[in-house]
Amino acid sequence: MTGRTWEYEGYEPADERLREALCALGNGYFATRGALPECAADEVHYPGTYVAGCYNRLTSDVAGRQVENEDMVNLPNWLPLRFRLPGGRWLTPDTATVLEHRETLYLSSGLLERRTKYGLGEERALTVRQQRLVHMRDPHLAALRTEFTVEGHVGRLDVEAALDGGVTNSGVPRYRDLDGRHLTHVHTGTAAPDTVWLRCRTRTSDLRIGMAARLTADASVTISHEVPCAVQRLSLDLASGRTAVVDKTVALHTSRDPAISDPLFAAVDRVTRAPGFDDLLESHLTAWDQLWRRADLEVDGEAGRILRLHLFHVLQTLSPHTADLDVGVPARGLHGEAYRGHVFWDELFVLPYLNLHFPEVSRALLRYRHRRLEQACTAARSMGRRGALYPWQSGSDGREETQKLHLNPRSGRWLPDHSRLQHHVGSAIAYNVWQYCEASGDAEFRNTKGAEMLLQIARFWADSAVYDEKLGRHRIKGVVGPDEYHDAYPGASEPGLDDNAYTNVTAAWVLTRTLELMQSLPEPRRRELVERTGLDGGELEQWEGVSRSLHVPFHDGVISQFEGYGDLAELDWDGYRGRYGDIRRLDRILEAEGDTVNRYRASKQADVLMLGYLFAPAELQGLFRRLGLRLDEDMWRRTVDHYLQRTSHGSTLSGLVHGWVLARARRAEAWNFCLEALRGDVADVQGGTTGEGIHLGAMAGTLDLVQRGLTGLETRGGALWLDPVPLPELSSYGFALRYHEHWGVRLRLGRGLLEIAVPSSDGTPIDVRLPDRAVCLQPGETGRLLLGD
Repeated sequence: MTGRTWEYEGYEPADERLREALCALGNGYFATRGALPECAADEVHYPGTYVAGCYNRLTSDVAGRQVENEDMVNLPNWLPLRFRLPGGRWLTPDTATVLEHRETLYLSSGLLERRTKYGLGEERALTVRQQRLVHMRDPHLAALRTEFTVEGHVGRLDVEAALDGGVTNSGVPRYRDLDGRHLTHVHTGTAAPDTVWLRCRTRTSDLRIGMAARLTADASVTISHEVPCAVQRLSLDLASGRTAVVDKTVALHTSRDPAISDPLFAAVDRVTRAPGFDDLLESHLTAWDQLWRRADLEVDGEAGRILRLHLFHVLQTLSPHTADLDVGVPARGLHGEAYRGHVFWDELFVLPYLNLHFPEVSRALLRYRHRRLEQACTAARSMGRRGALYPWQSGSDGREETQKLHLNPRSGRWLPDHSRLQHHVGSAIAYNVWQYCEASGDAEFRNTKGAEMLLQIARFWADSAVYDEKLGRHRIKGVVGPDEYHDAYPGASEPGLDDNAYTNVTAAWVLTRTLELMQSLPEPRRRELVERTGLDGGELEQWEGVSRSLHVPFHDGVISQFEGYGDLAELDWDGYRGRYGDIRRLDRILEAEGDTVNRYRASKQADVLMLGYLFAPAELQGLFRRLGLRLDEDMWRRTVDHYLQRTSHGSTLSGLVHGWVLARARRAEAWNFCLEALRGDVADVQGGTTGEGIHLGAMAGTLDLVQRGLTGLETRGGALWLDPVPLPELSSYGFALRYHEHWGVRLRLGRGLLEIAVPSSDGTPIDVRLPDRAVCLQPGETGRLLLGD
């Protein structure tokens, strides 16, 4: 394995789902899992193709209740290509003798290659080499080249290729009680002697899908339509030592696509005009080369290899093509069906990276949120509140998609799901708006759509805050914080917690920033916004007061996760680790025992410590000062220690946040958590979850850990602020970024030296601020700055 490839040697059925997710190929418009084309969906294999933003809603009978779920749809499978000796069984790794098997993912070129050698008996063998791409230049194309080489006398080989419209959503075992039949009205047809097509639609969202496949080989092709499949067959003459090639080129369109009249016509037209495999590969490689230049990352060793894999999957899910789509950040990428393809708060970990490389993609992802602002305001009104309440889980139209029941696989029980009370997702959206505008200099977005979102989110927080006469402070009650283990007080009849520290502090930040923004808006725009939203001066006064008086609870000299946290029992951590080993999902363990994690000081993931992830130490201290509270370094260090000892890290984001925070609070322990974040998906530390889809937020977060966490990089006040934190395990690294109008600014840190190179342009100089100095770098200039210990 090199820094530019990711390889698997040998065939291991138990690892197939993981490999399929990590070898998925995509281009921001659609992605296809890295399943073997000759294998159908079963307990080992799960081919899946997903188009960004393609959802369908179905109602299922679960535990005697009607449950509605919206899913990202598994679209018709374009991969099928199987082969056999005449009259024999179809060859697959599960039914035939496998002499050799290797899969290689070329990160630099977005190419997946597999090479399998099947033993055919009587000293005969068939080597199958395949190259697969999902085209990065033309987002509607994919291609599969298959090369067959035989040893010994074989004679002929039957080959069958297909488009399969009989697929369902069945890739996540715990969802299999739910209806997964999203496709209907499947029709197939022939467009040319070498080209077939398939069309279908989703059952309730009525999205139309068109797919066409062209098969090219040195043999005649016969076609049959065996609905729900369009099948192409051919017979190859194979001579020992000679290679026969079959190319399959596929086009995919849906009715959500712009500038088309009909998805089927568009797919047939596109595949007809598509060049051959070699020319497709050439333009595909050029597109990937351009992406890597914009997102260049230089980190040595194993960490660097994993970081490049993470970057590869971020670029496949959220590419420049995403800028033309109405989509959000799917928490599990376009790589599987976990979380049903929903959009959570993961953009909080993704956009800070994209802002400094692909700001046009960040803008598009924020526009997804803006288009659903009206739906968020409707949700707030349904609670009797003003402003905007964004959903914890979002899909096609922005309504709340969080399930009301979830299955505990350990106990087999369906339990109430209260995670929709995570109202802090609104603060995450506001934070992303602010960070994007600071990094990109996009004043137009800040003053228009950004200002509208911030105003309505701030309005919701101000209206949610209730003044407590005894405390002399405002309180936000009945919520759930980032730690999903705690959703109610012990023995309470209603869900929700009061004064979650993360929720209250970030709400204060939103109110403060929105007040700043309102003051800085051009007067005509401010008047428009006030008239459009019905904002009055009394509201602004209320925001000012709430932003200075939100309650933050404390216990034992540390910040409390929520009011009453200090009254909870301590958990016997050693005892549970001794009995169960892996206790990441402590909530499921305790529920299966008839207990509840709500009784204990035990967190799933970073909650209070998320404040140290979002805000630099000086900004966090400033927020507490504005609230009339004192937060010094000793108190923060005690807070970090307190929760570090009481967190099970049941989320892949947890190790990332802890590594980020510890890099500044307790440097010696930081790398263990950084390593946990790096290994999260490649080692499948969650025990089988990666095969259901990558954890996109954690992947992007590891990139941002290098980009902003270790450099202390902030974009604010029209300057680049840097405060590097040296980690011995990552002593030298570099990356390129885009800052305002400057493309390809290069930063390199190592051996006590910070090097910043600004490319030549007619742009303005860049102000760089370090804790002990400020420098101004002109376009075409390179600054070399010595750093202290």
